[in-house]
Amino acid sequence: MNITTLPFPISFTKMNGAGNDFIIIDHRQAWLPRADQAEFARRICRRKFSAGADGLILIEDDEEADFSWQFYNADGSLAEMCGNGARCAARYAREHKIAPAEMRFKTMAGIIEAKTLDRTVRLKMTPPVDLQLNEQLEIDGVERLLHYINTGVPHVVCFVDDITSRQVKEWGRSIRFHPHYQPAGTNVNFVRQAADGLHIRTYERGVEDETMACGTGAVAAALISGLMGAASPATIITSGGDKLIIHFRIGKNQRIDNVYLEGGATVVYKGQLTPEAVGD
Repeated sequence: MNITTLPFPISFTKMNGAGNDFIIIDHRQAWLPRADQAEFARRICRRKFSAGADGLILIEDDEEADFSWQFYNADGSLAEMCGNGARCAARYAREHKIAPAEMRFKTMAGIIEAKTLDRTVRLKMTPPVDLQLNEQLEIDGVERLLHYINTGVPHVVCFVDDITSRQVKEWGRSIRFHPHYQPAGTNVNFVRQAADGLHIRTYERGVEDETMACGTGAVAAALISGLMGAASPATIITSGGDKLIIHFRIGKNQRIDNVYLEGGATVVYKGQLTPEAVGD
C-alpha cells in the first residue's frame, strides 16, 4: 500500500456497540483500492499505535440498498456480518443523511434491515443457517458439549456454570481453530444462564481475543437457548455490562425466523487520520 496516494487527512468516526468498537469511514467516493483495504484496516485498528478498534467499516454506495459496507476485522480479514458494527453503521448512516431512519444495507451475509431511534438501533437479521446441536468435541483433552449456528458469521455456543478468563482465552482459541470448524474457523461464545438473562463472553475470530461484546454471538446464544425452550425475547448481558435484546420465532422443524437484534450504538469521537497513523 502506497500511503502517499491516500487523501490525508482522512475523516473518521469512532463508534461502539455494547463495547465493541469500530472505525467508520464514508467511502462513497471511493479512494482506497479494494486490494489495499485489508492492510489499511490492520494499520489503523492497531491499539496504542493508531486509532485502534475491533474493526473497520467502509460505507459505500449501492444500487439495490441505501448503502453497502466493507467490514474488516482488526487483523484485516473480511467478515460477512457484525451485529454491533451494523448498529453503529446504521446510526452513522442516518446521522450523515446517507439513509433514512428505516433503512436497508448490504453486507456479505445479505441485506440487513435496520430501524434507528436516537441511540438505539433494531436490526432484522438474516435467517440463521447450519444449525448443529449437541456436538461432543474434545477440547484440550476434555469432551465438551457444543452447539453451532451461523447467524451471519459462524458461532459456537458453550453453556457453562461459571465464565472465567481461562475459558475464554484458552478454550476459545482451541475451539476457534479446532479441525472440525476449519477452514473458516468460528467465533466462540461462553454463556451462563442467570435470573437476569444470559451472561456471555465471546472469543472473536479475526480479533483473536475476547471482545467486550459480539452482536451475532448474542443472537447465536439467544437462538440456541430458544431451541432448548427459552422464550423470546432474550436478554443478553455482555462482558462489558451492556444489555442486548434478541427477538426471534421458532416454528416447526426448528425453523427460525423474525430474528431481531436491538441495542445501543454510541458515537465516541470524530477525528482525522494522519499519514503517521497509517504508516509503519
